[in-house]
Formats: sequence, structure tokens, C-alpha cells
Amino acid sequence: MAITIALVDDDRNILTSLSVALQSEGFVTRLYSDGESALKALSDNPPDLAVLDVKMPRMDGMELLRRLREKSAIPVIFLTSKDDELDEALGLAMGADDYIAKPFSQRLLIARIRAVLRRTEMRAQPEGSGAEAEASEIERGRLSMDPARHRVRWDGKEVALTVTEFLILEALAQRPGVVKNRNQLMDVAYQDDIYVDDRTIDSHIKRMRRKFRVVDSEFKAIETLYGIGYRFAEE
Repeated sequence: MAITIALVDDDRNILTSLSVALQSEGFVTRLYSDGESALKALSDNPPDLAVLDVKMPRMDGMELLRRLREKSAIPVIFLTSKDDELDEALGLAMGADDYIAKPFSQRLLIARIRAVLRRTEMRAQPEGSGAEAEASEIERGRLSMDPARHRVRWDGKEVALTVTEFLILEALAQRPGVVKNRNQLMDVAYQDDIYVDDRTIDSHIKRMRRKFRVVDSEFKAIETLYGIGYRFAEE
């Protein structure tokens, strides 16, 4: 059965171009130009995933997500016209699964959609299945990661990461002390033959560090080896 993606954005050009791109990848799309019109439709007939613009008239993406989460756990990716960290932190805390800033590559967004759908499918696997075994919790000193629930804690405190950030941290934490170069981390984070500049990984690392330093100002567990790559510090 085809996967249904709901697109909610007040920019008709974005709706049309994204819809065409997603349909060419085999997805079914449903389009909404404002949060109010989308709310009832998404609640009554939930799609497999929703892509929501943050800045919309009448009902913005944050309010739409808040009201959706009262009834539904559908995965959500936010779009925003600016890279606003406050909006990102708030959106993730409210239950968004990932976040991408405009302007963006359609291929990159499709890669993020596939990554969120994969993780959602993993969470839905029955207990005791092979997928559940692969998704066992990772404990590395003060770090705790639960891939099945997409949950990260540092010293017992929640840290809200996007799907992409989670995948990068997971790759580093699985083998503490082992260096991963940017290409290796890009392969982990973008598994659908998507080209991104290698400095994109640097940006993700920088944002992750900032998020961890909110709960621990002395956080230094993600180490940079200049000219080589990154590693998770051995305890």
C-alpha cells in the first residue's frame, strides 16, 4: 500500500513542487494550504507522515502540531523559513520528529521523510522481534539512547534531537573512541543516495553540542579530530 504524505503550507508553489517530487518517488500526497483546514482532515484520516510549515496564517504549524498530538502520534517534519533554534527546540519538545529549514533540497527532504518513516516503523515493531533486538538501548557513561523510542538522555535529563542528529550520535556512541569521518557519518544520516555538503555534518555536530550543553554546560563527549572526523569519548 502506498505511503501517504500530508503537506501543509500556505505557499502554493512549495505544495505543488513537493507534491510532484513525492509522487515521483511513489508517495501519495494530500495538500492543505493552512493549519485550520488541515487539522480536521489529519485528525479524521491520519496520513503516514505530515510535513508542516511553521509560519502560517490562521493556525501556525506549532499550534497544529499541539492539537494533533492530543489525538494522534503521526510522525511530523517541520519546515521553517529561517533556522530558528528556539522554534526547533519547542517543536521537538512538542513531538515533532525532525526539522528542516527553507530553502531546502527536495531530495534532502525526501531523505529525511524516509528516515523518519524507517524509525517510526522500528518503533512499531512488536516486542521481541528482530527489529526490537537491533534497537536495544545504548548506555555509554552518562549517555542513554533508546532507538526504539527515539529518546536521548544525558545524566537522566532529556535531550531532544532530530532524526538526523540521533542517527549521527548513535553511530558515534556505538563504538566509543573510534573515529568516524564525515563521509561515514553522511552515509549513516542520509541513506538514500542524497548529496549533501560534508560541512552539513559539522553543523549537525555543532547543534547537538549546544543541545547537550543546555543540560550540562561542561559537555565534551563528542570530540573533534581536526582533519579526520569525530568520535564519542571513551569513559
